[in-house]
Amino acid sequence: MAEKKKNELKEKLFYKPGNGYDGLSAAEEKKMNAYCEGYKDFLNHGKTERLCVDYCIKLTKGKGFKEYKAGMKLKAGDKVYFNNRGKAIMLAVMGTEGLEKGINLTAAHTDAPRLDLKPNPLYEDAELAYLKTHHYGGIRKYQWLARTLELHGVVILKNGKSVEVNIGGDENDPQFIIEDLLPHLRKPSDEQVLDKAVPSEILNVLVGSRPIGDKEDSERVKMNILKILNEKYGLVEEDFISAELEVVPAGKARDVGFDRSLIAAYGHDDRVCAYAEMAGLFDAKNLKKTGVCIFADKEEIGSVGVTGMISEAFEWFIGDLCKTQKVDIRDCFANSFCVSADVTAAYDPNYAEVFEVRNDSKINHGVAFCKYTGHGGKGGASDASAEVVGKLRKLMNDNGVVWQMTQMGKNEQGGGGTVALDLANRNIDTIDAGVPVLAMHAPIETVAKFDCYMTYKCMKTVFEKA
Repeated sequence: MAEKKKNELKEKLFYKPGNGYDGLSAAEEKKMNAYCEGYKDFLNHGKTERLCVDYCIKLTKGKGFKEYKAGMKLKAGDKVYFNNRGKAIMLAVMGTEGLEKGINLTAAHTDAPRLDLKPNPLYEDAELAYLKTHHYGGIRKYQWLARTLELHGVVILKNGKSVEVNIGGDENDPQFIIEDLLPHLRKPSDEQVLDKAVPSEILNVLVGSRPIGDKEDSERVKMNILKILNEKYGLVEEDFISAELEVVPAGKARDVGFDRSLIAAYGHDDRVCAYAEMAGLFDAKNLKKTGVCIFADKEEIGSVGVTGMISEAFEWFIGDLCKTQKVDIRDCFANSFCVSADVTAAYDPNYAEVFEVRNDSKINHGVAFCKYTGHGGKGGASDASAEVVGKLRKLMNDNGVVWQMTQMGKNEQGGGGTVALDLANRNIDTIDAGVPVLAMHAPIETVAKFDCYMTYKCMKTVFEKA
């Protein structure tokens, strides 16, 4: 076979995913960088799921969205949001087609691995004040030692008043820390595997050391902390029982690399996809099918509860929209298409032994489709059909979106889950797609700007064309 014909045949037949920068125009790169600045701003304002919802509402109001009320009569082009208890939110832009034709749906989550305060957290030991925590979601506990931390959340006081707490984000705020043991004092845990070396019960946050009162008094440092909290928030110790206070890594999202091609921040999983779907819905034009974007809560612990994706709050919102058009919600779901917008593990050559290089996603190769997650033989996965994968693949190819296929490491090495299963169980065709992440679930994760931008383009395309 002549060399030219052989190369032509190879070009025709072989699958060759490549680095997205090889085809990125200067104009697109400018758009990409502008998009990522907006995303970093979202991250800096959204250190918790509550703060993400608050900032989302602020952005939606600037885009003409109105809060949804039961029975609202809506027409094509109308924009509404449904705030689910301040911890989850759904946005909808009404299409020209009736809801019996289905909706185009994207669903991400805005909760992230963190440390939650226990109900009775504040104590003093050796004249130091601490807050006891319970870790939320899958973390590597040693990564939370010796790093500055912020505290965010709400407290319901004895009188029923709700007080918002945000400490550590402003440059003039104090921050907090969980101390590690100095290397000069070796400990038995030095010989243990990482997940056993740091017990969860020692993730106690240092919050003060200054005593007040007379030398003979007990718990003088704890008293000072309570005095400060009472003066600032009206809080007494019992109020911790009715509080949701989250300890998260301090600091803002930052560019990484001499070339500024990456972003390091807390909470990429899964706020990077939440922002992409929200921005995609904001920018989508001429919707035929109604577009719905979801920020779900509780994904990191199984999507449970009234604000998780399993909750019937989703049925209530879509069902009420259907009711106004005299449409059976089951018909709507059966004709809908969903992208479960969640991150995936990016191939890291430093840990190549746990990845499967032919099938795992790579940085700068675009939005990553994941046919199945799960573990131990696809357990807990929805496993998208060939037809669903083919539909999304064609949509991306036809609209200039750079994409790749992925899975989550070697077989039986690990696994993961998303909200895809919860949506597929409602008879909605669903597939996972999102941004590849380095160091997923670490206090600081890393993503590529190119992949963030292509995920946004993917979501926008789904709303406009699916």
